[in-house]
Amino acid sequence: MSQAITEKLENLFWDPRVDKLPFPLRLTVKSLRFIYAVLRDVVTGNITLRAMGLVYITILSIVPLIAIVFSILKGFGFHRKLEPVIDNFLLPLGDKGAELTDQIMLFVENVQGNVLAGFGLIMLFATTISMAQKVEDSMNFVWRVDRPRGLAQRLSEYLSLILIVPVVMITAAALIGAVESNALVQRIAGVQPFGATLLLVSKMAPYLLVVLAFTLLYWFLPNTRVKLFAAIMGGVTGGVLWATTGVLFATFVATSARMLSIYATFAIVILALIWLYLCWVILLIGALVSFYTQNPEHLRLGYRPASLSGRQAERIALSLMTMAAQAFRDSSDQPTISEAAEALNLPGFLLSPIAGRLVAAGLLARTAKDQLYPQRDPGGIQLKSVFDAIRTPQTTDVFPGGRWPKLVTDVSDRMDTAMDEALGGQSLYDLLDNPANGS
Repeated sequence: MSQAITEKLENLFWDPRVDKLPFPLRLTVKSLRFIYAVLRDVVTGNITLRAMGLVYITILSIVPLIAIVFSILKGFGFHRKLEPVIDNFLLPLGDKGAELTDQIMLFVENVQGNVLAGFGLIMLFATTISMAQKVEDSMNFVWRVDRPRGLAQRLSEYLSLILIVPVVMITAAALIGAVESNALVQRIAGVQPFGATLLLVSKMAPYLLVVLAFTLLYWFLPNTRVKLFAAIMGGVTGGVLWATTGVLFATFVATSARMLSIYATFAIVILALIWLYLCWVILLIGALVSFYTQNPEHLRLGYRPASLSGRQAERIALSLMTMAAQAFRDSSDQPTISEAAEALNLPGFLLSPIAGRLVAAGLLARTAKDQLYPQRDPGGIQLKSVFDAIRTPQTTDVFPGGRWPKLVTDVSDRMDTAMDEALGGQSLYDLLDNPANGS
């Protein structure tokens, strides 16, 4: 998508006159904004590259992941239900999918007795956690989150996800099967219109489970607070796209037998790689929908780099410090980057670099849960120190030094003197106690 086309479309979709249109037209334009933003990010962003990386890690991790899940389900007596799940996932591959399912299950059966012990078990869990980490990194990229979970949090939450979700999903599938085979349900199915309704529900059940799985991933994996409605919107989008793409891909496979015969035995590998790639793209598209549902202010910006003026950076820095100091003094919950961004009506990714400079200056601490604390007593943190953290070089800067002409340093020194006179020795607590002194 060229820059000229992008500018024309954005000038059209974000024209100020849109807000004056009748409600149906206004809703249509806002929906087109949403679709445009998602397509733009898929075409011009790194979404497709992320999907390719996930295909690679999936190839390395899929068998260990299935082996671990297989062992867990075996303990619950559900291990025989794993094969239909894999078969349903590979259904768009047609006969090749059934063949690949048999090969995976045969390999997993061999793994159970030989590898799942001692060092082999550790390696399997390490590979599986590595895959979960890559998925989280991609979700964090979509959600503009600059910090992943801590190592201990990753281990506990990933293992919980790996242990619990397969059991829940297959239990739900088993319950659906039990309900369908129930004698009372079969009697009701013979009465119209209840029969047609039950038939529709039974056909929709696998897709609803996919929507549920997508929703759980969007709600849980990003290292930020995701609202349930946003996760559901992403889950529905991902589920619908997955079902539609599956039908189209199955049609392609069925009508391309002659072309696939050229690849002989490699056809199954090529088809599996293409299908994996499409599934990861769909997963990330659903994550984009979830992100834009919760953060519509990002629709126009997308992944383009955003720049800040010096004054904006200084105001953000002082805002973060006063929020952290106020919460610290009141013994209330310390603000997170997301909460501060919401309070300032700014995208969170604009605040992260500013917070990083404050951390490097020894003024602010950022915990693993993304909460912001003063690094020392706010009564001893001068306002000038906050501005200096933005205006002077820090250890995080790529080029902290420079050779400046004398007339430039003279002007800079006069500005520093003027700031010293204006702010005096005021601290953060002084500003909170008497905001008028900060003006």
